[in-house]
Amino acid sequence: MAVPTSVRALLVALLGLHMVAAAPALAQEKKKDAPKAAMIGIDPVIEERTSQTVPVIGRLVAQRSGVVSVLTKGVVASVLVHVGDRVQAGDIMAGLLANSLTWSRALRAAEVDSAKASLANAQTQTSLRRQELKRLGNLKKSAAFSAARFEDAQKELAKAESDAARAAADVTRTIANLNLAQIDLDNAEIIAPYPGVVSAVHTEIGTYLNTGQPVVTLVDDSTMEIEADVPANRTAGLVAGTPVTFTTNGSSEQIATVRAVVPQENPLTRTRAVRFAPDATAIVEGAAANQTVAINIPAGPARTVVTVHKDAVLNRNGHQVVFLMIDGKAELRPVTLSEAVSGRFIVQSGLVPGDAVVVRGNERLAPGQEIRSNAAPSASSEQ
Repeated sequence: MAVPTSVRALLVALLGLHMVAAAPALAQEKKKDAPKAAMIGIDPVIEERTSQTVPVIGRLVAQRSGVVSVLTKGVVASVLVHVGDRVQAGDIMAGLLANSLTWSRALRAAEVDSAKASLANAQTQTSLRRQELKRLGNLKKSAAFSAARFEDAQKELAKAESDAARAAADVTRTIANLNLAQIDLDNAEIIAPYPGVVSAVHTEIGTYLNTGQPVVTLVDDSTMEIEADVPANRTAGLVAGTPVTFTTNGSSEQIATVRAVVPQENPLTRTRAVRFAPDATAIVEGAAANQTVAINIPAGPARTVVTVHKDAVLNRNGHQVVFLMIDGKAELRPVTLSEAVSGRFIVQSGLVPGDAVVVRGNERLAPGQEIRSNAAPSASSEQ
């Protein structure tokens, strides 16, 4: 049966109204199905001053350590320290029997008194001879003047002056002997020349020691330095004052500076000894002579390089690539990198300072995908 034209028109109108009413719902459904922009984290490519470092094994060395010897001879009367004892400069560590030294000093003191008395007598005789010569000289114009007697008086005065000079020299000699005796008496006590720890005791009570024999070995652990045998081709960047980092016993990194490069090369290892002074604030755990120290020294002079955060680098089909955020979309870019610098890589090509690279969420990105970040690029790298 044929459908009247009027009815057909009515049906078309009703169908059009239904499609118009359904359009917002379809649009809403399509919007729900559309992919959202991926949330990512970004970090800028930067230009920085850097120097590559290489590890070197060194050791702690004491600036002051060695054997403390006895400075005079005698029998050991006391040993007041043991291995491991800490002493301060001026502390008495051992002593010799001082009886003979005390009497030797007393004898020298008596010799000084005797020499001074002899000098006083010689000076008196000189004064008398001078007066006698003057008296005879006043008689030259009188008949009582005797030329022979005058000459004898001159000779006697010369002899008296010579005796006085010898007596003065004897005083100087005896005073010097007294001072030496006092030094020997003072040296009967073996005193610590600097603060430190006793690492060895070389004598015992009753032992006779000659001058120069060892008493104790002392190590000053308060002024430790670091010494390392550095390959000669690595010493170019080690000028005095160059800062380096070091660790001991797995501790955190601390700062030291180059104090000196010893101008002597080991022909077998082709290394040179380098001394490093720890920073005043550095704390070396359990510092001991010859303790192992790991030092990071510069491989060469510092230079300016372009670096990218390590988390931005991906490996795709054997190539290193990064994603950049450009106009809200992810752009894939191949890069050429070299060595690592802390948590970053040095860029040889593919990036320039200021490029915003994706460091979080980049593993799931596709080229051209819409991306957004809730933070602006930061100059600081995430470690």
